[in-house]
Amino acid sequence: MGKVQELLLTLRNNKVVYGPGELIAGEVRIKLAAHLNFKAVKVNCIGSCGVANKANDTAWQVEEQYFSSTLVVAEKGALAAGEYTYPFQFLLPATIPTSFEGLFGKISYRIRATIETTRFSKDYKTEKVFYILNLLNLNEINDIEQPNIATLTKKFSYLIVKSGVIILTVSTDLKGYTSGQIIHLTTAIQNKSGKDIGNIVASLIQKVTYKSKRIIYDLRTIAEVEGSGVKSWKQAEWKEQIIVPPLPQSSLHGCNLIQVDYFIQVSIRSPEVLVSLPMYIGNIAVNSPPLTPSGQPQPTAGTVLPTAPPAEDVGATGYQPMDSVILPTKSHSQQQTLSPHAFSYTSGFESDASGQIPGPRLCISTGATVPYYADGPVVADLTENPLILPPEYSMWAQPYEPPPTYEESCSSANSSMSAGN
Repeated sequence: MGKVQELLLTLRNNKVVYGPGELIAGEVRIKLAAHLNFKAVKVNCIGSCGVANKANDTAWQVEEQYFSSTLVVAEKGALAAGEYTYPFQFLLPATIPTSFEGLFGKISYRIRATIETTRFSKDYKTEKVFYILNLLNLNEINDIEQPNIATLTKKFSYLIVKSGVIILTVSTDLKGYTSGQIIHLTTAIQNKSGKDIGNIVASLIQKVTYKSKRIIYDLRTIAEVEGSGVKSWKQAEWKEQIIVPPLPQSSLHGCNLIQVDYFIQVSIRSPEVLVSLPMYIGNIAVNSPPLTPSGQPQPTAGTVLPTAPPAEDVGATGYQPMDSVILPTKSHSQQQTLSPHAFSYTSGFESDASGQIPGPRLCISTGATVPYYADGPVVADLTENPLILPPEYSMWAQPYEPPPTYEESCSSANSSMSAGN
């Protein structure tokens, strides 16, 4: 085993999650089997970010360092066989970003202890990883409590000579959520044509942008739900709920190389129509939305009024005023990840009055990031908190291209309307 039988780093109270500006303290424990001459015993506290051009590669193309502090806990000398303990502490900077680990890069923090020995002898090293949580308070984002709404109007052709219009309006009750909350999604579709339109799909998507020598986009579908299509000359409303699983927070304030974004994407496959709603995932929840007397969230989408079809189609199809229907849900990717008591197609997810799914507040993922918390006190003792893993991710095929932004969706809507005129 050599002269050094044990070289161990421990953190005070076994704490592994810290906030910016906190003091991180602990001890270096050394157990020697024989006399050892050394030049110094050092402890180094490091925080950095690295981005690669290949998935799961640690040969970083670009890096940025947030801090690197070294403390000499023992000067040059000699130690007899036995056990020794050296305390240390570091003050963490106030602007460091939250820990993150993804396919093409990571933000990591660690403490390293080194026994520097005399010439021609090997040094002894050990290190310990810790995590930073720089809380994202959703209440500090402008208009975060307002409904998120977007409308797209698209003209399309069918049967060679006929044309029709689809109006797709998508809304969510808020613009930001925390882990465990429910996204209340409402979609209104007006099919002003003589052609039935295909199924409608809503997805919660994560986009991670890595800034290396080239920009890399990693797109992941977190949850997906599919509803039925809409018959010709019908208007329909589709209401669904998506539970926010444990996810890394939006943005990574203080990091210039990695950006995390989320959006709700609602699409019709035939004809091709797509609307995207940007949204935030944070750590401190928005104040609860107003409730109706029955305890349900206030509706956020306006009533869709029937409108006449294009004039050229009225006589040919025997058009009648558009009927309103409620679209059923065909499939939901979260059905297998929730208990039977937490999900049903008829009543949605069961939650408390604040819209929060009951459960532990500490959420640690071995996948895209570590660790992150819902609203509430930070508890760092992992021995008392079960691990909660998010559902399986499905990744879009390379090359990685960015999805349309909210502004691009609006531009597309304006272009479609202009083309129709």
